[in-house]
Amino acid sequence: MNVDRMVAGLARGMMVAVALTMLSVPASAQQQPSAAAMASAREIVEVKGAMNLFNPVVAGVVEKIKLTFLQSNPNLQKDLDSVAHALRAEYAPRAVEIRDQLARLYAQHFNEQELKDILTFYKSPLGKKMNEEEPKLVDQSMVFVEGWAEKLSEEVLGKFRAEMKKKGHDL
Repeated sequence: MNVDRMVAGLARGMMVAVALTMLSVPASAQQQPSAAAMASAREIVEVKGAMNLFNPVVAGVVEKIKLTFLQSNPNLQKDLDSVAHALRAEYAPRAVEIRDQLARLYAQHFNEQELKDILTFYKSPLGKKMNEEEPKLVDQSMVFVEGWAEKLSEEVLGKFRAEMKKKGHDL
C-alpha cells in the first residue's frame, strides 16, 4: 500500500472513529434536548445532507460480514449474496438511529435559537452554496494533504535513516 492510500485510509478511518465515538456517548451522560431543538437539529441534518456520509454504513456492515463468511466458505457465494441482499433491506431503516443521534449531538451543542439560525443559514443561498462546495473543498484538501504527507514521509524516512546510521544501523 502506498503512502497516499494509507493516509487517505487513515483520514477516512479517523472520520469514522470520530463519528462512532460521538455516536457511542451514553445518553444518560448527556443533557436531553427539547423537542423543538431536536426538530430543528433533524432538519439541519437533512438540509446539510449529513446522512449521505453514513447511509452506506448498514450495507457496509452486511457486506463485511458476508465477505468474512465467503472467505471460509467460497461455495456459498450465491446463498450469501441472497442473505446479504435481504439483510441490507431489513437493516436499512436502522440508519434513522444515526440520523437521530446526529440531530441529538447538534441539539446538545447548540441552543434552540442557534439551531434555528444554523437552519436559516443552510437554507439561504450562501448556505446552499456552502453545502455544494464543501465536499469539493474537502476532496481538494485531502488531495493536498496526501501529497504533503507523502513528502513529509520521505523527509522523515531520510531523517530516521540518517539518525539510525549515526547509531551504527544501516536501514
